[in-house]
Amino acid sequence: MASLSRLPILLLFLLITAFSSAVSQSFIGVNYGQVADNLPAPAATAKLLQSTAIKQVRLYGSDPAVIKALANTGIGIVIGIPNGDIPGLAADPNVAAQWVKSNVVPFYPASKITLVNVGNEILLTNDQGLISQLLPAMRNVQSALAAASLGGKVRVSTVHSMAVLSQSDPPSAGRFNPGFQDVLKGLLTFQRDNASPFAVNPYPFFAYQSDPRPETLAFCLFQPNAGRVDSGSGIKYMNMFDAQVDAVKSALNVIGFNDIDILVAETGWPYRGDSNEVGPSVENAKAYNGNLIQHLRSMVGTPLIPGKPVETYIFALYDENLKPGPTSERSFGLFKPDLSATYDAGLSKSSQTPSTPSPSPKPTTSSKWCVPKTGGVSDTQLQANLDYACGHGIDCSAIQPGGACFEPNTVASHAAYAMNLYYQTVGTDPMNCDFSQTATLTSTNPSYNACVYPGGGSSRVPVEAGKINMISNDGFSNVRNRLSIMKRVLLYLFLFSIY
Repeated sequence: MASLSRLPILLLFLLITAFSSAVSQSFIGVNYGQVADNLPAPAATAKLLQSTAIKQVRLYGSDPAVIKALANTGIGIVIGIPNGDIPGLAADPNVAAQWVKSNVVPFYPASKITLVNVGNEILLTNDQGLISQLLPAMRNVQSALAAASLGGKVRVSTVHSMAVLSQSDPPSAGRFNPGFQDVLKGLLTFQRDNASPFAVNPYPFFAYQSDPRPETLAFCLFQPNAGRVDSGSGIKYMNMFDAQVDAVKSALNVIGFNDIDILVAETGWPYRGDSNEVGPSVENAKAYNGNLIQHLRSMVGTPLIPGKPVETYIFALYDENLKPGPTSERSFGLFKPDLSATYDAGLSKSSQTPSTPSPSPKPTTSSKWCVPKTGGVSDTQLQANLDYACGHGIDCSAIQPGGACFEPNTVASHAAYAMNLYYQTVGTDPMNCDFSQTATLTSTNPSYNACVYPGGGSSRVPVEAGKINMISNDGFSNVRNRLSIMKRVLLYLFLFSIY
């Protein structure tokens, strides 16, 4: 049995290890496209990635220079097989064996290859010959990986467009196109047997383009909005990303594959577009990607996949200046060729800890409070802001009956308190005081009587302000995460005592 004097040290070590593991989950990735003639050298890109919170990189091919550059960085690598290679891989297992021998074996494990995507959006090509060859190609690649002793270490999948769904609204009605169901069932059975994820490309940007209303924009950008109630499930969705992912989840459930993980292979928002394009702008791209990252770090998940973030790859690391199509197609890059950020999406390492509201926000020294703009903001919008803020894990008890800030009992007053508390709690980035452009920062302390607005350098932050509301999804998520950690700690202690 272990000496009791060693247990405190062991406990401390295990707690640190467990919490570090929980914080550093690799669920934020980026797509590294190379249809460009001005990209930085792979070695420079590898250094850039190491300076960020990005833990996964998805390639559309298997460029050896990039794979080598990412060796020993700890960054997970997803590599791709072009659509044109599928017939050869499907027809001859030796072709798959040679592909694995050339593109995976020489680099693994120094280069942390985790997934091979065979083809991209094959079902949408409507090429029946190619579609029929997809599953045999995936099987042959999987067999080749197993023969190279990489079975279970490197998974095999393929990437789908959201257009494989015939219906996605409301999310509970998510269904696959009947014409694809037989093919999908074959693919999903293979993926279940090999524990690989269903990879899909949801883009709220395109949803907004088809419905360019202000309320839709707020819904797509994770900004305060009235939400949308799923008429089938009764669930109230507060953003388009969750709605799209849950539509896929519903479709998987209907055909009997509720145990398959979903991987978001692409999602993003362009920061520039042509004059006739609706939605592209730096402000919108920053809001979408920044709020998406914050949403993933909150560990809330989606209503149908609660308590864990969906592994998500943002499109894209750089602009690809040789891509055809509208300007937006060449304007998704998070970084410029000189390695500077196009805008701040919150990817710096200093911001990679989960952004779930902390039990008691520290007073800021910025002398700023977040309040509604004067005039022109309707009670409907203020109510939406209030619902959004209080629905994201902050403690709104101060504006409940009997609370210090309940009076005056008006939507404007309650919204002002909740908006400021949200801003002070999740981080005093001006982006967190946007609320669909209905809020502003002020240096005038809005506190009154016994009602204290936290922040602004004030030392009068109420003890309860910012406490996580344990009945919220955020709260339950955090409870689950902590229980999981403690279970691991207790298991380790038990095993150690036996040893």
